[in-house]
Amino acid sequence: MSATELRALPLWSDLDEEALRALAAAGRVRAYGPDDVLWVVGAKPARLHVVLEGEVKIVRSAAGRRHVIHRGGPGATLGEVPLFSESGYPATAIAARRSRCLVVPRAELLAIVTRHPELATFLLEGMARRIRFLVQRLDQRTGADVRGRLADYLLDRAAASRGEWFSLGLTQGELAEELGTAREVVVRTLRALRESGALESGRGARYRIADPARLHAG
Repeated sequence: MSATELRALPLWSDLDEEALRALAAAGRVRAYGPDDVLWVVGAKPARLHVVLEGEVKIVRSAAGRRHVIHRGGPGATLGEVPLFSESGYPATAIAARRSRCLVVPRAELLAIVTRHPELATFLLEGMARRIRFLVQRLDQRTGADVRGRLADYLLDRAAASRGEWFSLGLTQGELAEELGTAREVVVRTLRALRESGALESGRGARYRIADPARLHAG
C-alpha cells in the first residue's frame, strides 16, 4: 500500500511523510470477513493493526456473555498496548464487518519509532483518546441500568441521523454486546419503550423518539 492511503485515514493527515512511508513499506494489508478473529485474549502480541476500512470490535467474555469494550473504525490503531508492554492481549479482536487492516510486525514498528519518534507521540495520543472513551463507557455502565444505557444509545443514534427516523445501526445481538446485556433483554426493553410511548417503530426496523422524557423513566 502507499503512504497516500494512510494519510487519507482519519487523524493521520498530520503524521510525517517519512514515517507514513516507512509504515506502509513495513506492513502488510490483510482482509478479514465478518466475525473473523484477528487475535484471541491471552495470545502473545506480535503486530500493530491499523484499520484501513471496515470495523473491528474488541470483546471480552464473562459469565457466558460477550461484552464489547470498544470498536475501531478506519484510522484506528489496535493492539499497541500489549505490544509495547510485552504482555498477552487483554481481550479478543473480531471483525465486525468486512475489513482491511495494515499489519506491522513489532520489530519493524519499534525500528520505525526509533527513527521517527513523532510516531510514538501519535500512538500515545490514540491510546489517550481510547482510555478517555473507556472511562466514560465505564461510568455509563456503572451509573445506569440497561434501560438507561439503551436510552442513551437511542438518543445518540437519533442525533446522528439526518432525519426523524433512524436505525439501530447494529443487530439486536450486537447491541446487546455493546450494552453489556443479553439480546432478550434488549428486545424486552425496546418493546417496553414502545409501549410507554417513548419510542415508535416503523418500516425497515427504523425508530423515532416520540417522547425523550419517557426514555429514562423506569
